Amino acid sequence: MEDDRFGFPFEDEIKSAVQKFERMKRNNENYFFDVIEFETIIDYYIENNNSNKAFEAATIASEQHPNSMSIQLRKARVLLDKGRAVEALRILKHLESIEPGNHEIYVAKGTALGMLGDIQGAKKMFDFALTLDSDDLGNILFSITSVLQNLNYYEYLIPYLRQLVGLEPDFYAHLYDLAYAYEKTGDFENSIKYYREYLEEEPFSDSAWYNLGIIYNKLEQYDEALEAYDYALAINSQNTFAIFNKGNILSNLDKYAEAIPVYHEYLENEPESFEAMTYLAESYEKTGDYFMATKYYQEAIDLAPEYADPWFGLGIISLESGKPDDSLILLRKAVKLDDENPEIWYMLGKAHYAKGEKKAALRCFREALKLDAYYTEVWSDLGNMILTEGYLLKALPYLEKAYKIIGDVPGINYLLASYYLHTDMQEKAFRHLSLALDVDKEMFCDFARIFPKHILSRKVRKLLDSYNLG
Repeated sequence: MEDDRFGFPFEDEIKSAVQKFERMKRNNENYFFDVIEFETIIDYYIENNNSNKAFEAATIASEQHPNSMSIQLRKARVLLDKGRAVEALRILKHLESIEPGNHEIYVAKGTALGMLGDIQGAKKMFDFALTLDSDDLGNILFSITSVLQNLNYYEYLIPYLRQLVGLEPDFYAHLYDLAYAYEKTGDFENSIKYYREYLEEEPFSDSAWYNLGIIYNKLEQYDEALEAYDYALAINSQNTFAIFNKGNILSNLDKYAEAIPVYHEYLENEPESFEAMTYLAESYEKTGDYFMATKYYQEAIDLAPEYADPWFGLGIISLESGKPDDSLILLRKAVKLDDENPEIWYMLGKAHYAKGEKKAALRCFREALKLDAYYTEVWSDLGNMILTEGYLLKALPYLEKAYKIIGDVPGINYLLASYYLHTDMQEKAFRHLSLALDVDKEMFCDFARIFPKHILSRKVRKLLDSYNLG
């Protein structure tokens, strides 16, 4: 960047000016610099992201050359870099009155307004700057888009980027920036379009393939996402984000055996990642390899003992291995670390139930449903437990009260429908079953065990037949 801006013939002059300035500061002396030297020094520090020295140089320069437009403009830019937009605006308004045709003033003024949250005011300044110099549109647009990117005004950025793409079609980085801006605004269709256009010209950009994978993942187009991540990894095998996301997609698709080597690859690069260690352990758990699952859950706990998920994983393994006592210890630890996770409360309830501790199980199921009223498995197990343990008449008033509070949640409607059928309240049963089926008929399969055929009325049978559930 620096070479492109200053050119090789001027490197010695830049170096000499900067060294002279730093020698002056080091020796606490006063040297004279002409305007061009100060411009060089300030630009050098700006280019090297040293806003403190740039501000120091701009302050001294404005004292030595108070009437220099270029020095004052640079000082305003340095103030903007330091987040001091109000001070910058004071300088820029003064400069505007002196040189109203200078587009750089209006770009800087638009930057200040954008930083202060006045995006409409900023847009007016930017648009006006574009009318002042038709020969420098590319640079003006580039300055505007850089500002809007830095301020995360992606919605307003897009029209300027589209102009820039039209003006400089061979500068393919603009396509990447445009794709990213559309991604940030949630316009995934256009984002994919422009990433694809960019990749036609720059097929070896692992970051573009990676971003494309993220979008496909958000759209639940998992095959396309995996393909994009594989391209990213073929180009850059050290792209750990792509490795991690690929493992997560495979895991979410229940392809645990395929996810295992991917997580191992990630951990080779990031051995301290307790999250990846936990996901690897879960993948082993899902494939039935409890030995390896336990090993990696324990390693995750060693890395992050306050992270609830590996404790939870070990609790599930203990419960499924017929060790409810061990499971209770582990799941209590997990719920202590994360008491807002309904899944942990649910499994803790199952562990209590396996121990015959029915009231404790009911309390845990209730906590799970407080956190997630749509948790199907909890409603299903709760319904079966109430019927099995003979709690129907005691539970019904509480469920009716809960229904008034949480409304037409499918789970509670299925339970009420079943309980009303069991107590021969046919109309109420039909109403709640209709409500449940309208919202989620597929969920009926999870509750079928609490709808034995001998309690189904003819009207209810017809209702189930109409949903192809008879």
